[in-house]
Amino acid sequence: MVCINLLPWREARRRQQQRNFATFTGIALALAALAMFLVRTEFSHRIEYQQQRNQFLTSELAVLDQKIKEIQELEKKKKNLIARMDVIQQLQVSRPEVVHLFDELARTIPDGVQIIDLTQTDKSIAINGVAQSNARVSVYMRNLDLSPWFHEPSLEIIESQSESKDKKGKQMSRFSLKAKQTGESGDTVIPVAKPLTAKIKR
Repeated sequence: MVCINLLPWREARRRQQQRNFATFTGIALALAALAMFLVRTEFSHRIEYQQQRNQFLTSELAVLDQKIKEIQELEKKKKNLIARMDVIQQLQVSRPEVVHLFDELARTIPDGVQIIDLTQTDKSIAINGVAQSNARVSVYMRNLDLSPWFHEPSLEIIESQSESKDKKGKQMSRFSLKAKQTGESGDTVIPVAKPLTAKIKR
């Protein structure tokens, strides 16, 4: 009977299998490392690209902010110029109004009434004066109310003063009244740039 020893062949096959496993394992690890390197490189490129885009957007936003500031400055200058033009136009329009104001004041003052001073503030005129009687003040207020340049006159103060007398020695009454200024057509007059103060005697 012949005996065959198979142990060396099995041992050789086992060693070959181990070598094959080690080779495949090494190849797998190398491929995995290569894949991880490629993925990491791709992500790095994408992050760098996104950072470049962010920097570009940041620089463009800074340019836009600067342009917006310039536009805002131009808008401020434009508003200032328009305001100055409006003031100049108002002054040009109000120049003849002063002439009409004094002319109408002279027309509305009745006999026996003297205006000591008047002050114009915006749309209101304050008049201080003296009159020979309260009736003269009433007539004056009626004339102002009928005038196309004044309306809503209101008496503030009226009082008799012994030291104030006319040429005939009659006692005079000191009065103070206010009236609103309007245009001839009834529109409100554009006020002058500075309050108007004047002294008028008749």
